[in-house]
Amino acid sequence: MTGRPDATIRRHRDRGAPATALVAAGAALCLVAGTGVGLATTTTSPPPAVDWRPGCTTDCPRAAPRAARLPAPTRVRVPRIAVDSPLEVLGVDAAGALAPPVDFARAGWYGAGPAPGDPGPAVIAGHLDSRTGPAVFARLGELRRGDRVQVWRGDRVVSFRVTGTVRAPKDRFPTAAVYGPTPGPELRLVTCGGDFDRRTRHYRDNVVVFAVAEP
Repeated sequence: MTGRPDATIRRHRDRGAPATALVAAGAALCLVAGTGVGLATTTTSPPPAVDWRPGCTTDCPRAAPRAARLPAPTRVRVPRIAVDSPLEVLGVDAAGALAPPVDFARAGWYGAGPAPGDPGPAVIAGHLDSRTGPAVFARLGELRRGDRVQVWRGDRVVSFRVTGTVRAPKDRFPTAAVYGPTPGPELRLVTCGGDFDRRTRHYRDNVVVFAVAEP
């Protein structure tokens, strides 16, 4: 089972919170408390309802070891949405939840999982917005089937082709589709999405873009 979703792309209606929402709420920060991005962890029995995790219990997919054939990924480019970002390496915090990128203008690669270009589903995540405006993945939901994503590993560029996008509520993150086994190298780009909840000061959904490596 590849876990690949329907390739039909559902456009992300909200690139970022309206200016009034940002002011009133003190900014809707993507990939921090309450976003539920759902990145996998290596804990045996992760606690429920923790930020950045998929809401699984004891059967969370485990990250495959990264092959050593190529250097670690250092940069991601997505031409359609004008993303050209160095990659931070993302780890997990004491609670087993993935720590978000430090820089809102940079994306991050989940370093405990497969590297982009290695077999399995690699994950790159980024903020949707910040207190000052759009962040690195503000336009992620605009990607369409066939768009290209490029990841630099040393002097080699690994190219991926977008196959589809899904937007899911935080408490129904598509764990199996994002982290399930794949027949070859695949990529998932993750950020926040959906409506902005003024009460919790966070977005209600996650946007996940699926891509497969080009020959």
